[in-house]
Amino acid sequence: MILLARLIKESARFALNSVIANKLRTILTLLGITIGIFSIILVFSVLDGLERQVRNSIQALGDNVVYIQKWPWVFEDNFPWWRFVNRPVPQLRELDAIQSRTFSVEAAAFLASTSRTIEHQSNSIENAALVGTTFDYDKVRLVDISEGRFISPTEFGSGRNVVVIGAQIAEAIFPDLDPIGKQVKFFGRKAEVVGVFKKEGTGGFGDSHDNWVLTPISYLNQFVDINSERYNPQIMAKAKPGITNQEMIDDLTGVMRALRRLKPAADDNFALNETSLLSKQMDGVFAIISMAGWIIGGFSILVGGFGIANIMFVSVRERTSIIGIQKALGAKKYFILLQFLFEAIVLSLIGGAVGLLIAFGVTALISSLANMDFNLTLGNILLGLNVSALIGLVSGFVPAWTASRLDPVEAIRSNG
Repeated sequence: MILLARLIKESARFALNSVIANKLRTILTLLGITIGIFSIILVFSVLDGLERQVRNSIQALGDNVVYIQKWPWVFEDNFPWWRFVNRPVPQLRELDAIQSRTFSVEAAAFLASTSRTIEHQSNSIENAALVGTTFDYDKVRLVDISEGRFISPTEFGSGRNVVVIGAQIAEAIFPDLDPIGKQVKFFGRKAEVVGVFKKEGTGGFGDSHDNWVLTPISYLNQFVDINSERYNPQIMAKAKPGITNQEMIDDLTGVMRALRRLKPAADDNFALNETSLLSKQMDGVFAIISMAGWIIGGFSILVGGFGIANIMFVSVRERTSIIGIQKALGAKKYFILLQFLFEAIVLSLIGGAVGLLIAFGVTALISSLANMDFNLTLGNILLGLNVSALIGLVSGFVPAWTASRLDPVEAIRSNG
């Protein structure tokens, strides 16, 4: 243990002396390691941030929720798209049948949506998501209210002109006001704000409530045809405790086929989407991006590895006589081998550490500009250091092996 500590200490000293004595050569040589580690860690940090956000977005959709829609979320290869074009969209009347005929569904809600400009006096926000829904929406999806309250069952039943708005809407049209009790305007009509959704951040699938204006479906139906495909009608169904998604899908399939009077041999004319489909799709996407990150950084690391090997060969040549003296005094081959290996690892770690520092600064800048979480995680830091150490080990082995095999007499006679 003492010998190992001594080896590391001496190797670190030689490596630092090499950096100080040959600044330009060392900087240029380690640049490949620095760029490689920076590229890999930056890609992985951004990828981790995006994946975390997408996973949270998928999770917000509900892992025990099935979406009844016209189009599937994921298509098989070479799918016959014309089979989906003529499918009917879910209808509001089908919601009652789903709630009454299924054994697996705990709660279900119908949704339809459009984009509108939302106004309050002189303030307005364009392309806000105006969403109409039914009274069980908060039982199917997580609803987190920061101010006010959610729409009551009575208001849903009567189709009252009330809305719950997202945090982005509140900030845009009520910058210095308490929005609760105030009026917003869309379709030329006014509606009362009864609540504000808690800020969620940008959703990967447009599911964030931040840009939503949620209102009773019967109130939205006064302005648009909620059963028209133009307004993306869909039904969300949440499974009862202890019921798996597959059991609910089988249950819903039977009910929907009966509602639409499909013959036994006929294909389903509806899609039952669940979040696991998106998760599997995202796994493949992130795997491809990860591979691309390794390829991008791999070329730089390969160049850096050759640079480390070059530095170590030069270091061996410069210290040939010292190696001869060490061996003449009884130093074993493994001592010389480990000494140069540790030196190569230390040099590589210096390049990797610089790459990590640059990656930390760039991820912080991206996070502030994009308003997203791209933190440099402990896992990525350890990955960068481990890759750096591995490159130093591989690149320094041949020079270290050459040094350990030197003849002490010939080495002492050398002029270095």
